[in-house]
Amino acid sequence: MKQATIVGATGFGGIGLIEILLRHPGMEIRQLVARKDAGKPVSDIFPHLRGFCDLPVDPPEKIAFDGIDIAFLSTPDRAGMSMIGDFRERGVRVIDFSGDFRFTSERDYAAYAKNRGLDETHLAPDVLRESVYGLPEKYGGLIRNAGIVGNPGCFAICMILGILPAVEAGLAAPGVIICDGVTGVSGAGKNSGESNLYPQRHENANTYREGTHQHRVEVENVINEAGTGPYSVLFVPRLVPLNRGIIVVTYMDAATPDLDGDALQSAYRDYYRDSPFVAVTDRSPNTAEVRGSNRCLVRPMIDPRTGKVMVISAIDNLVKGQAGNAVQCANIMLGMKETAGLLIPAFYP
Repeated sequence: MKQATIVGATGFGGIGLIEILLRHPGMEIRQLVARKDAGKPVSDIFPHLRGFCDLPVDPPEKIAFDGIDIAFLSTPDRAGMSMIGDFRERGVRVIDFSGDFRFTSERDYAAYAKNRGLDETHLAPDVLRESVYGLPEKYGGLIRNAGIVGNPGCFAICMILGILPAVEAGLAAPGVIICDGVTGVSGAGKNSGESNLYPQRHENANTYREGTHQHRVEVENVINEAGTGPYSVLFVPRLVPLNRGIIVVTYMDAATPDLDGDALQSAYRDYYRDSPFVAVTDRSPNTAEVRGSNRCLVRPMIDPRTGKVMVISAIDNLVKGQAGNAVQCANIMLGMKETAGLLIPAFYP
């Protein structure tokens, strides 16, 4: 049984990992670590775990590095780069949930950090150059041998999975790709701020970081590497009163005027034929169909009146957009079946 340590175990990403690893056939939790709530059983923090996982939460100073096969860092930006050396020098492989290791250049990290309002200087640039972007549907071979994997942003993974087949097959014309995204409140984490208090979020929707969202950087990196491009992404996210879920509508210009919907659907089905968690559909996706699952629904289509390519993609931001995708990467890294611990349907209703 492979041993996993979860750092940042008391956030939404951490609890997502705990819930998945409790049912995982080949991986178990060795240690739970968090600065907040250290010293308490995790089931005191999340009572629904009582009797299933009652492990204590240890402070970061008491991480037991011996015997760890994989470490999940479900920590805020800049935390992972501050502690990566401790894991690296002991040969412990790491999956980081923040933006710290989603890039292989200091320039790209700086662009991400600027959009987040963070210090643009990376504290571990030597490790940055060794990191692998954690998108199994594209980089599974690189993930297999990686020492450090940067788990994608939740919006980023939803956008990329909707765009990749079109740009790789040359079906999307170079230029601007427009992404209109909707997300639930859990994407802001447990400390989501005053604007997400119930009286201010209920029956309220808003846009934010219009054109400057941090996930744009990683999306443009992946699609420009995959296609002939150049492509730029105009992304406008919206926050709605929903617990969990992301749905993105992507608009692209067709590379040729004679592209039809059947050919587009066929290209997407062929691209994801061997991807166990991407389902190409001809029905309108909704977030309830993916809630609690590691699945991404993708619907590619052509608007016959304007000739525009439209792709609708939907994920659960806490599973395929976070903990589930991280476990999918860990399965690949540890030589397990990619789907281990993840083959469950959505929670419904």
